[in-house]
Amino acid sequence: MVTLHDFLPSGNGFKCRLMLRFLNRPFRLRLYDILKGETRTAEFLKTRNSNGRIPVLELEDGRCLPESGAILHYLAAGTPFLPEDPWDRAQVLRWMFFEQYNLEPTIAVRRFWLTEQEGGLTDLQEAQLPAKLEGGHAALKVLEGGLTGRDWLVGGGPTIADIALYGYTHVAPEGGYDLSAYPGIRAWISRLQQIPGYVPITQRDF
Repeated sequence: MVTLHDFLPSGNGFKCRLMLRFLNRPFRLRLYDILKGETRTAEFLKTRNSNGRIPVLELEDGRCLPESGAILHYLAAGTPFLPEDPWDRAQVLRWMFFEQYNLEPTIAVRRFWLTEQEGGLTDLQEAQLPAKLEGGHAALKVLEGGLTGRDWLVGGGPTIADIALYGYTHVAPEGGYDLSAYPGIRAWISRLQQIPGYVPITQRDF
């Protein structure tokens, strides 16, 4: 059985938990408090991820795979969540790269600052909040466009592109983003939540 090293409120970790749940694949969940530096210990850096971050997927043989996108790609291989067609697969990766480059640095960061960070915001973070809000809405508009006339981002069913984008998009309101102007995104969120195995981001029932 694989082990997922994770922090429960993390959207990146949530993506991996959803993938495991959607595949009905048993796994152990080991939680860390990143706010207390539990992923920065010498042991974690040596045995789990030298970059000191979660999520990390630990395989049965002890090998550890960090980075949510890599974990999703590994788990989805040979399943409908990762298309075999080269063009469709490239489109999946295109959306996953977009998520990490455009959506995660804005929506995810702003949400973390406002909901998870202890001790309040720094002056620099306060100054960056408006730009994060603007950048996040720019990313949401691109995502809304990608869903126009479509149920899913690539092909006729959900893929790891949808899971990757869903992770932080569905909790964007926690970062101050109003999703009322994005009907396509809101309908897509609802569809994804109907996939068998779905659980909310902070639910732990395994």
